[in-house]
Amino acid sequence: MRVLVALGGNAMTSSDGDASPESQRRAIAQAAVHLADIIEDGHELVVAHGNGPQVGNIMRKNELAVAELPPVSLDWCGAQTQGTIGFTIVSRIEKELNSRGIAKSVVALVTRTVVDPDDTAFTDPVKPIGSYQPRDYAAAMEELGQTWKDFGSRGWRRVVASPRPVRILETPTIEFLANSGAVVVAAGGGGIPVIPDEKGFNGVSAVIDKDLSAAQLARSVKADRLIIATDVPCAVAGFGTPEARDITKVTNAQLRELKDTGTFASGSMGPKVDAVLNFVDEGGPMGVIAALDNLPEAVAGSSGTVVTPVDDGVTVAARGSTLAERA
Repeated sequence: MRVLVALGGNAMTSSDGDASPESQRRAIAQAAVHLADIIEDGHELVVAHGNGPQVGNIMRKNELAVAELPPVSLDWCGAQTQGTIGFTIVSRIEKELNSRGIAKSVVALVTRTVVDPDDTAFTDPVKPIGSYQPRDYAAAMEELGQTWKDFGSRGWRRVVASPRPVRILETPTIEFLANSGAVVVAAGGGGIPVIPDEKGFNGVSAVIDKDLSAAQLARSVKADRLIIATDVPCAVAGFGTPEARDITKVTNAQLRELKDTGTFASGSMGPKVDAVLNFVDEGGPMGVIAALDNLPEAVAGSSGTVVTPVDDGVTVAARGSTLAERA
């Protein structure tokens, strides 16, 4: 099967949030073990990845160095993280495959994602990036044209436009490489956001949700599985409440019913649910939200929140109850 795995940006930092180069290398090396398991099982692999912490660090460096160097825009930041993270993922997967005696080309591709210039996200920025800062710092940045939001006791944080992906420009090349037997790392950070003009495409200052782009790419390269790798075993309905329940095997119609109740937080599990729904709604055979440590089981459909388009007796686990029994 062809499997697309989307790694979160936080999966490439240590558990305490340390984003130092060495911590990122260690975290990616751990992820590479599970990715190599998929390859060793005989599957084709495409890897997408997030870049939230990494872009936040670059933006912070921009702010600290503004008196010395001109800051770079978000599309440039995205391109920089694609290069750095892609290089590191490729190196670590190669090392893991070599240790198992598996000969396989691994390549990272700088990837652009087309967005709609009229997307309402450009007039209503809501995607938080960077670190929390005190109000006076946020006010100074707002004077430079940035938008900041109050997150209560944690402080203020910059918010930026996050338009929806329309298409991924490098899809034909990604598909060619995958068809040639290569492991492909692509659509890093959701892809570098670009908008069209009469001659081509121009970068735009925004960030794209990596899970939504991963779903777009998975459909485009005809993946058999979309795996959203995260740090929890599965999606949870009513997270943090006494009614919390794990969601295991479910149809896209059942998952959408749960989504419409507002049970999934927009800033965390919500985009992951949207991504697997988008993939399955458009004909994808299976989308899974699962823990990174359980990737082979997720591919087999035996771990995580497994979403399929056919109602073949699958259920939503709710402390032993099916969705129909709860209705």
